[in-house]
Amino acid sequence: MAKWLKQLLLGSFIGLFGVLVYLLPLGLALEEKFGLNWLFHLRGVVTSPDDVIVVAIDQPSATQLDLPITPRLWPRDLHASLIDKLTEVGARVIIFDLIFDTPSVIPENDKKLAHAIKAAGNVVLIERLVYRDTGLLIDDEQTQNRLFEEGPAPLLPIIADAAEARAPFPLPKAERVNDYWTFKASAGDIPTAPVIVLQIFTLPIYDDFVRLLQAADPTITEQLPSHAKDGDIEDLILTLRHIFINRPQITQKIQAELNRDSNMNLTEKKMVTSLLNLYSGHEKNYLNFYGPPRSITTVPYYQVSKLHENKIAKNLPEGIDFKDKVVFVGFSGATQPEQDIVRDDYHTVFSNPDGLFISGVEIAATAFANLLENKPIRPLPLSGALGILFLLGFVMGIVFLILSTRESIVLGIFVISIYTFCAYYLFKEAAIWSPVMIPLSQILFAFILAEIQKHHLEKKKSKQLEIQLAEIRKSLGSSYPNRTVERILGNKDEQGICSPCLTTDVAGYTTLSELMDSRDLGQLINEYRDVLKNPIRQHDGHIMDMIADSMLAIWIDDPENASLRTKACQASLDLAAAVERFNQSQSDSRLLLPTRIGLHFGEMSLRRGDGSYNVIGDVVNTANRIQGANKVLKTRILLSSEVADGLDGFLTRSLGDFILPGKTIPVKLLELVAYRQSASEEQLWLCEIFMRALNAYQLQRWIEASQGFYDILKVFPTDGPTQFFLSLCLRYMDEPPTSPWPTSRIDSK
Repeated sequence: MAKWLKQLLLGSFIGLFGVLVYLLPLGLALEEKFGLNWLFHLRGVVTSPDDVIVVAIDQPSATQLDLPITPRLWPRDLHASLIDKLTEVGARVIIFDLIFDTPSVIPENDKKLAHAIKAAGNVVLIERLVYRDTGLLIDDEQTQNRLFEEGPAPLLPIIADAAEARAPFPLPKAERVNDYWTFKASAGDIPTAPVIVLQIFTLPIYDDFVRLLQAADPTITEQLPSHAKDGDIEDLILTLRHIFINRPQITQKIQAELNRDSNMNLTEKKMVTSLLNLYSGHEKNYLNFYGPPRSITTVPYYQVSKLHENKIAKNLPEGIDFKDKVVFVGFSGATQPEQDIVRDDYHTVFSNPDGLFISGVEIAATAFANLLENKPIRPLPLSGALGILFLLGFVMGIVFLILSTRESIVLGIFVISIYTFCAYYLFKEAAIWSPVMIPLSQILFAFILAEIQKHHLEKKKSKQLEIQLAEIRKSLGSSYPNRTVERILGNKDEQGICSPCLTTDVAGYTTLSELMDSRDLGQLINEYRDVLKNPIRQHDGHIMDMIADSMLAIWIDDPENASLRTKACQASLDLAAAVERFNQSQSDSRLLLPTRIGLHFGEMSLRRGDGSYNVIGDVVNTANRIQGANKVLKTRILLSSEVADGLDGFLTRSLGDFILPGKTIPVKLLELVAYRQSASEEQLWLCEIFMRALNAYQLQRWIEASQGFYDILKVFPTDGPTQFFLSLCLRYMDEPPTSPWPTSRIDSK
């Protein structure tokens, strides 16, 4: 296949990959969970509009007013007094995020609240949405199905009838709240509280709005009341929603009329634009959070309730003025313990690490503020997002195949930086949400596939590694032709290679050799060696040396090829299993050959001499020391982090850093436990609990670490690493450890 065609195919594949993922629910979930969260935190906190204030029922207010913190237990005459005070100071709209659906213990308080609401004429009440059983449906096949209808639960009539409007504010049941409904289609397209509040707030420009509608289409205004206060506010909203949904072109006409209008000021024009976008927009809006809890201007309830004690409101925070403001009243805890008592809080992108979430009343205030500012978070239009994803993937797929690895890395970092800045800028300045995680995944995916492709092409061009592999086999007695020897080393007698190195040793071999006849011992060892050879060769390893009970094996290929280390680990597990089967076949328990395995990775020297080949270097020595560490830790297979780094498919247990005998530089050791897919529940539990206990040990939390190790010993009483670190914990409780900490030292070989 031509090179240019491969480039086009890879570019097209990466581009289509991004488009497909974005269109799937998985793509949206990925962007919401990670991309949106990242953009919010990169943007940081922004100032909320001055038009919105939250009056918080919280612990300080409950303490000052000598009331329980639970809002439903507060006397309703207190709310009536609050409404009177807010009305006196000029609040334009008051919203209660409290459910008044049952009578008070004192009926007179309900009458006082209803009277205050009626007198204010600007109070909106929150109501719940519930599912009601509306009857039994029998279809043509005589199957009975219950019918359930979603709708608002009734409030106490005396209070509900006094309100200017009632509306629900349902939030999606999700792990994290990112959006809300403006119109709830499943409940008859009912408008939610932020929509109701915006329409009431903008009633002063109602006549101008109707005038613009009439200029765009004279027939429309016949459906609308002549005056703002005529009729029910919810009916007005539903009528406007119906008009804009069924005549989508009218939005542009009104916007054009608005641009030409000279009778309205800038603030009034912004209100009209907000209404246009609300009624012509989607039924769901993404919340544009201003910051962590209480980023919306928040005043404790008790401070507002004392307004009558000081006409100039010196008890309020500096700069607080309720005149012409929208006031949301509801529970808003300032601390996490408060929220534990009254559960009206939601996990959002700005939830505090200490567990403090944003309250429901603040989310409602945020939603209204977004509508008023006309700044909800808007996803990038679908056509634009798909175009960017395809173009980005297409270009990266082609360019990565052309450039070298180093050039590709530099370009990838540059493109990621530029794209990220553009996404951040759009989000910060225009509240436009561009996909982030999918483009970054595309770039990474394109780089990986391009590198695989280049590696494949490079492998086809050069046979050097294959020849080197063949010659190593020849040194062990294979029948490869002599010319391959020169291909490996050329005219040199030594060649550097990068390879995993495996060493084995039999525990107690010296004692066994003293007890057995030399002929019987020789036969046993020959059978044992055959057991060792098969797993190594099955996984493309090369046995370089076998002396008595010890073996040295290596793997040779591209040093950056992770499959080398994978094969070495596979060989280690299979070798251990083969030895176990061999030992089980012995009728005499004295003939058991428990085998310790050590595995390391790095640079070694391949030498030619006396017609044979051998490897030398620090890697060989370190692998042998790692193998010896099994004796102290009572483990079976130990490997270094150089082997384990980046490998999947294996269950390993990290044991920390060790200074091995004769070494000065610490080596991070891990126990190779099993193939991950075949690991037992007990093995998975052991690794997880051990990791926690070891972490506590490294942080010098001796009691916590000891308890974890004791828990392991209840299930695995002979577990060597647990016994090793538990003994250190008990020692360090009385004798603090010395440097280097937390590196452990093994002195015996």
